[in-house]
Amino acid sequence: MVVTNLPQLLDARTEDRRDPTTTLTGWRRFVDDRPASFDLLPEEQARVLSDGERFSYDDARINYHSELAVVATSTVREVAKQGRLLALLNRRETSARRGMIVSGAWTTGKSTAIKQLGRTHELMVRDRYPGQRDRIPVVYVTTPPKGSPRKLAMEFARFLGLPSVKRSANTTDIADAVCQILIEARCELVLVDEIHNLNLATIAGEDMSDHLKYFTEHLPATFVYAGINVEHSGLFTGVRGKQIAGRCVLINTRPFPYQAEWKSLVATMEGELRLHRHQPGTLLELAKYLHRRTGGMIGSLSHLIRAGAITAILEGQEAVTRKLLDEIPVDHAAESEGQG
Repeated sequence: MVVTNLPQLLDARTEDRRDPTTTLTGWRRFVDDRPASFDLLPEEQARVLSDGERFSYDDARINYHSELAVVATSTVREVAKQGRLLALLNRRETSARRGMIVSGAWTTGKSTAIKQLGRTHELMVRDRYPGQRDRIPVVYVTTPPKGSPRKLAMEFARFLGLPSVKRSANTTDIADAVCQILIEARCELVLVDEIHNLNLATIAGEDMSDHLKYFTEHLPATFVYAGINVEHSGLFTGVRGKQIAGRCVLINTRPFPYQAEWKSLVATMEGELRLHRHQPGTLLELAKYLHRRTGGMIGSLSHLIRAGAITAILEGQEAVTRKLLDEIPVDHAAESEGQG
């Protein structure tokens, strides 16, 4: 039997190297990318693949499982709702604009949530202004560890792909150039991840906070921050901290309890698997086990299921089972939480 439709099943993105979302090119690729999809071959066709065809087929499935579609958790929905509301409230604001801070433990979906907010917002702007690719409605940067105002300004410049800044250029020059470009590009939403790297207990942290405030005052945009346990990191202490707290809505992300939503998340992820011998409902039956293994962390759950699927392909099992999952380690934080 000759398989005639195999090329259509293999995603052309298999060999693509992706720029990080902290660059404009990478961010636009993230926004443009359609959700990962893959159609399994009928079993009788899969059995007669040549060695080369089988390698390509399995490799395409591995790529698919490495980027399973984002699950619309309650956190993602709440961040999207509040972010959209703030953007509308700030649309005609000329003084201090309101922002949002997404705070929580490791792997509870903070970065995913703010990126999905940014993606949704950018797509809405594109629909409103079709064909205007000169617009940069969303910026996504990360707070540099042990950073300085110059390093922060360079994160914005790097996102925009500005030519190498001269060593003689001071921080204000870089910031002014960034602000001018973003104003002309009608930026509406600025996403600042890893905000816990901003330590107000240090002089460098205070300087970087002042510089971030400079951006918020010079850009007519809504600022959304995300970080690990931000409310306990000193970000809201002192005069600077109280200014931030007074201008931002706080949304906390937490491990999911073992309730209906957790089971729904497991079922949704299981429904995305593309394995030839996996029995539907297997992972749902293991929902309590998965909660214990991951501590209710959505990021850890995604890792465990995706790693299980890829392992099942590599080892020829074609099914994610309890025995297979037992052999896959998850992050230490989740393991510790699950044992607590």
